[in-house]
Amino acid sequence: MRVIHFTASKVWRGHEQMIIDIYESFRDNSLAEEQLIICPIDSEIFRIATCKNLNVHGFSYKSEYDLNFAKKLQNLTMHFNANIMLLHNSKSHTLAVLSALFFGLQIPLVLFRTLIKNIGTNFLRKYKYNYEGIKKIICISDPVLEILKYSINNHSKLTVVGSVVDTANFMYKKKVSFLHQEFNIPLDYKIIGNVSAFCKVKDHYTWINTAAELHKRGLKAKYVLIGDGPLENEMKEYAKSKGLENEIIFAGFRNDINKCLPEFDLFLFTSSNEATGGVILESYACNVPVVAARAGGIPTILIDNETGLLAEAGNAEDFANKVEKLIYNSAMQEKFTIAGSNFLMTTSTREIIGKKILTVLNEVLVK
Repeated sequence: MRVIHFTASKVWRGHEQMIIDIYESFRDNSLAEEQLIICPIDSEIFRIATCKNLNVHGFSYKSEYDLNFAKKLQNLTMHFNANIMLLHNSKSHTLAVLSALFFGLQIPLVLFRTLIKNIGTNFLRKYKYNYEGIKKIICISDPVLEILKYSINNHSKLTVVGSVVDTANFMYKKKVSFLHQEFNIPLDYKIIGNVSAFCKVKDHYTWINTAAELHKRGLKAKYVLIGDGPLENEMKEYAKSKGLENEIIFAGFRNDINKCLPEFDLFLFTSSNEATGGVILESYACNVPVVAARAGGIPTILIDNETGLLAEAGNAEDFANKVEKLIYNSAMQEKFTIAGSNFLMTTSTREIIGKKILTVLNEVLVK
């Protein structure tokens, strides 16, 4: 099998990491003969794929309706002699459909969907999702699939594989307090942390409100937010308005998440509409206890009172109660981290997800 992974995304988020994970899973487990990543030349995924010596082709395009690139995509596919193309974002989806309609791209297309979001009633959007060349739509969780059902005519196209984690990357499982040193946090203070982009769905307002409630209750902790995004400055101003400028640390975008996560005494995840929350699985890999929102697909990977605690989305007081319940309860933490690690290793490793995806691709090629 010769596979093309195609994305027009320039950002680096969980889905872009998933592309790398799938590629390396297929390579390391001999699940594909050859692979090629096609992505923007000025994107983070191009830089990372190049550093990893993966087979990658960088491109530039004007928009998702760029017919010149749609024609080039057909030529690239023929030159690579691909059997199947995996589409990893909306713009790549549009470009591939245009390439098929106008320039004869004939290989089967498989779309990945990681958002819990209705595609709406726009005719062109509905057309491209129901386009006959899209043979399968791989959803990251059941809630993603359920919301797509309203717009997809042929439900047999829909399937779920789950999130993937490169467990080998999370070898650091013991706290060495380097974040305490880096940010001058007293060693007797707990670190409550989060890793996510600063965007609306992550609901950093509730996260900051939870920190404010815990600070008011006298919890000896500092609060670390790792990530960047369009709402970062807004959240900094909001934290300041709550009098938390000395309590919340905005650590910015970092490339050492695998080292930072074990430094957290608790991972606090307030996202209000997450497909799954891959960073929860990464916390499992690092033996970090988790309190997360009961929202979206989060309950599909965090089983309440088994692998962590769920709180009501948007309810800072409920989040604070759950954090207080867990932060000093070593027996409960051990129970959750053991169960979380077991859940990760039996559902979400590269090998497991790679084989699930391979089964889907083989089904497409047989048909």
